[in-house]
Amino acid sequence: MRLNRIIMALTIGLAVAAVPTVAAAAQPQPAPTVTTPPADYPPQPPALTVNPTSLTLGASAQLTGWGFGPNETVDITIRVNPVLPPLVATTDGDGWFTISHTPHLHGTHTYTATGRVSGRTASVTLEVLPKPQPSPSRSTSPSPKPPHKGGWLPVTGDDAGTPLKVGGALVGVGAVLMLLTLAWRRNRLGAGSGS
Repeated sequence: MRLNRIIMALTIGLAVAAVPTVAAAAQPQPAPTVTTPPADYPPQPPALTVNPTSLTLGASAQLTGWGFGPNETVDITIRVNPVLPPLVATTDGDGWFTISHTPHLHGTHTYTATGRVSGRTASVTLEVLPKPQPSPSRSTSPSPKPPHKGGWLPVTGDDAGTPLKVGGALVGVGAVLMLLTLAWRRNRLGAGSGS
Protein backbone atom coordinates (compact mmCIF):
# COMPACT_ATOMS: atom_id res chain seq x y z
CA MET A 1 0.00 0.00 0.00
CA ARG A 2 2.85 2.31 0.72
CA LEU A 3 4.36 1.57 -2.66
CA ASN A 4 1.07 2.59 -4.32
CA ARG A 5 1.15 5.94 -2.51
CA ILE A 6 4.73 6.56 -3.58
CA ILE A 7 3.95 5.80 -7.23
CA MET A 8 0.84 7.99 -7.07
CA ALA A 9 2.82 10.87 -5.52
CA LEU A 10 5.49 10.60 -8.22
CA THR A 11 2.83 10.57 -10.96
CA ILE A 12 1.10 13.65 -9.52
CA GLY A 13 4.43 15.44 -9.14
CA LEU A 14 5.37 14.76 -12.75
CA ALA A 15 1.94 15.89 -13.91
CA VAL A 16 2.20 19.14 -11.94
CA ALA A 17 5.69 19.78 -13.33
CA ALA A 18 4.53 19.13 -16.92
CA VAL A 19 1.43 21.39 -16.82
CA PRO A 20 3.31 24.72 -17.24
CA THR A 21 5.30 23.29 -20.18
CA VAL A 22 2.14 22.03 -21.90
CA ALA A 23 0.31 25.29 -21.17
CA ALA A 24 3.16 27.32 -22.67
CA ALA A 25 3.20 25.12 -25.76
CA ALA A 26 -0.56 25.62 -26.20
CA GLN A 27 -0.16 29.42 -26.33
CA PRO A 28 -0.07 30.93 -29.82
CA GLN A 29 3.50 31.44 -30.89
CA PRO A 30 4.63 34.32 -33.09
CA ALA A 31 5.17 33.25 -36.67
CA PRO A 32 8.81 32.97 -37.58
CA THR A 33 9.93 35.78 -39.83
CA VAL A 34 11.06 34.30 -43.10
CA THR A 35 12.49 36.69 -45.61
CA THR A 36 11.77 35.09 -48.96
CA PRO A 37 12.81 37.14 -51.94
CA PRO A 38 10.11 37.90 -54.50
CA ALA A 39 9.79 35.58 -57.49
CA ASP A 40 11.66 37.96 -59.80
CA TYR A 41 14.55 38.55 -57.40
CA PRO A 42 17.17 39.51 -58.31
CA PRO A 43 15.46 41.62 -60.95
CA GLN A 44 16.64 40.93 -64.46
CA PRO A 45 18.16 43.89 -66.28
CA PRO A 46 15.80 45.55 -68.75
CA ALA A 47 16.24 44.78 -72.42
CA LEU A 48 15.22 46.36 -75.72
CA THR A 49 15.22 44.58 -79.08
CA VAL A 50 14.44 45.70 -82.62
CA ASN A 51 13.16 43.50 -85.44
CA PRO A 52 14.54 43.63 -88.07
CA THR A 53 17.95 45.02 -87.14
CA SER A 54 18.41 46.53 -90.59
CA LEU A 55 15.80 47.83 -93.04
CA THR A 56 15.27 50.10 -96.02
CA LEU A 57 14.01 53.64 -95.53
CA GLY A 58 10.20 53.67 -95.33
CA ALA A 59 9.85 50.19 -93.80
CA SER A 60 8.74 49.67 -90.17
CA ALA A 61 10.65 48.16 -87.26
CA GLN A 62 9.17 46.53 -84.15
CA LEU A 63 10.68 47.57 -80.79
CA THR A 64 10.11 45.19 -77.87
CA GLY A 65 11.21 45.92 -74.31
CA TRP A 66 10.98 44.01 -71.04
CA GLY A 67 12.25 44.23 -67.51
CA PHE A 68 10.65 47.62 -66.85
CA GLY A 69 8.15 48.37 -64.08
CA PRO A 70 4.60 47.01 -64.38
CA ASN A 71 2.17 49.39 -66.14
CA GLU A 72 4.93 51.97 -66.48
CA THR A 73 5.26 54.68 -69.11
CA VAL A 74 8.52 54.27 -71.00
CA ASP A 75 10.11 57.13 -72.98
CA ILE A 76 12.10 55.98 -76.01
CA THR A 77 14.59 58.50 -77.36
CA ILE A 78 15.89 58.14 -80.89
CA ARG A 79 19.43 59.33 -81.50
CA VAL A 80 20.18 60.02 -85.15
CA ASN A 81 21.29 63.20 -86.84
CA PRO A 82 19.09 65.25 -86.37
CA VAL A 83 17.58 64.19 -83.05
CA LEU A 84 14.00 62.95 -83.47
CA PRO A 85 11.08 63.40 -81.07
CA PRO A 86 10.80 60.57 -78.53
CA LEU A 87 8.36 57.68 -78.70
CA VAL A 88 6.21 56.79 -75.68
CA ALA A 89 5.15 53.25 -74.74
CA THR A 90 3.31 51.75 -71.77
CA THR A 91 4.30 48.39 -70.31
CA ASP A 92 1.87 45.64 -69.39
CA GLY A 93 1.56 44.13 -65.90
CA ASP A 94 4.76 42.14 -66.45
CA GLY A 95 6.85 45.13 -67.56
CA TRP A 96 6.75 44.36 -71.33
CA PHE A 97 5.91 46.69 -74.22
CA THR A 98 5.90 46.52 -78.02
CA ILE A 99 5.78 49.53 -80.30
CA SER A 100 6.24 50.01 -84.04
CA HIS A 101 8.33 52.80 -85.60
CA THR A 102 8.84 53.79 -89.22
CA PRO A 103 12.10 55.76 -89.61
CA HIS A 104 12.11 58.62 -92.13
CA LEU A 105 15.88 59.20 -92.13
CA HIS A 106 18.61 56.79 -93.15
CA GLY A 107 21.55 56.11 -90.86
CA THR A 108 22.17 54.40 -87.53
CA HIS A 109 19.26 54.91 -85.14
CA THR A 110 19.95 54.35 -81.44
CA TYR A 111 16.78 53.77 -79.40
CA THR A 112 17.06 54.22 -75.62
CA ALA A 113 14.07 53.25 -73.47
CA THR A 114 13.85 54.70 -69.94
CA GLY A 115 11.14 53.89 -67.42
CA ARG A 116 9.66 57.04 -65.89
CA VAL A 117 9.16 55.43 -62.46
CA SER A 118 11.74 52.65 -62.28
CA GLY A 119 14.47 54.64 -64.02
CA ARG A 120 15.53 51.40 -65.72
CA THR A 121 17.06 51.89 -69.14
CA ALA A 122 18.00 49.78 -72.18
CA SER A 123 19.27 50.60 -75.69
CA VAL A 124 19.36 49.04 -79.15
CA THR A 125 20.51 50.22 -82.59
CA LEU A 126 18.83 49.95 -85.99
CA GLU A 127 20.58 50.47 -89.31
CA VAL A 128 18.32 52.29 -91.79
CA LEU A 129 19.51 52.01 -95.38
CA PRO A 130 18.55 54.51 -98.09
CA LYS A 131 16.14 53.37 -100.78
CA PRO A 132 18.02 51.88 -103.73
CA GLN A 133 18.19 54.19 -106.75
CA PRO A 134 17.51 52.67 -110.18
CA SER A 135 20.73 52.23 -112.10
CA PRO A 136 21.00 54.23 -115.33
CA SER A 137 22.00 51.10 -117.28
CA ARG A 138 18.62 49.47 -116.68
CA SER A 139 16.11 49.41 -119.44
CA THR A 140 13.12 51.71 -118.97
CA SER A 141 10.77 49.30 -120.74
CA PRO A 142 7.52 48.61 -118.93
CA SER A 143 7.40 45.59 -116.71
CA PRO A 144 5.83 42.45 -118.17
CA LYS A 145 2.10 42.12 -117.85
CA PRO A 146 0.82 39.93 -114.99
CA PRO A 147 -0.54 36.54 -116.12
CA HIS A 148 -4.06 37.46 -114.98
CA LYS A 149 -6.06 40.49 -113.87
CA GLY A 150 -5.27 40.12 -110.14
CA GLY A 151 -1.49 40.30 -110.33
CA TRP A 152 1.28 37.72 -110.30
CA LEU A 153 -0.50 34.99 -108.34
CA PRO A 154 -1.66 31.98 -110.37
CA VAL A 155 -5.35 31.27 -110.81
CA THR A 156 -6.19 28.33 -108.55
CA GLY A 157 -9.98 28.29 -108.58
CA ASP A 158 -13.14 30.00 -109.72
CA ASP A 159 -15.24 32.64 -108.12
CA ALA A 160 -18.66 31.89 -106.65
CA GLY A 161 -20.52 32.98 -109.82
CA THR A 162 -20.65 29.57 -111.51
CA PRO A 163 -21.96 27.60 -108.51
CA LEU A 164 -24.59 30.29 -107.90
CA LYS A 165 -25.74 30.14 -111.53
CA VAL A 166 -26.00 26.34 -111.47
CA GLY A 167 -27.82 26.41 -108.12
CA GLY A 168 -30.29 29.03 -109.38
CA ALA A 169 -30.99 27.00 -112.52
CA LEU A 170 -31.65 23.86 -110.45
CA VAL A 171 -34.06 25.76 -108.18
CA GLY A 172 -35.87 27.10 -111.25
CA VAL A 173 -36.16 23.62 -112.82
CA GLY A 174 -37.46 22.25 -109.51
CA ALA A 175 -40.11 24.99 -109.31
CA VAL A 176 -41.29 24.31 -112.89
CA LEU A 177 -41.47 20.54 -112.21
CA MET A 178 -43.47 21.14 -109.03
CA LEU A 179 -45.95 23.40 -110.87
CA LEU A 180 -46.31 20.82 -113.65
CA THR A 181 -46.93 18.09 -111.05
CA LEU A 182 -49.63 20.18 -109.34
CA ALA A 183 -51.30 20.95 -112.69
CA TRP A 184 -51.17 17.27 -113.68
CA ARG A 185 -52.77 16.20 -110.37
CA ARG A 186 -55.46 18.86 -110.66
CA ASN A 187 -56.30 17.68 -114.19
CA ARG A 188 -56.26 14.05 -113.13
CA LEU A 189 -58.46 14.66 -110.09
CA GLY A 190 -60.79 16.91 -112.11
CA ALA A 191 -61.07 14.29 -114.88
CA GLY A 192 -61.76 11.50 -112.35
CA SER A 193 -64.59 13.39 -110.56
CA GLY A 194 -66.45 14.15 -113.82
CA SER A 195 -67.18 10.49 -114.77
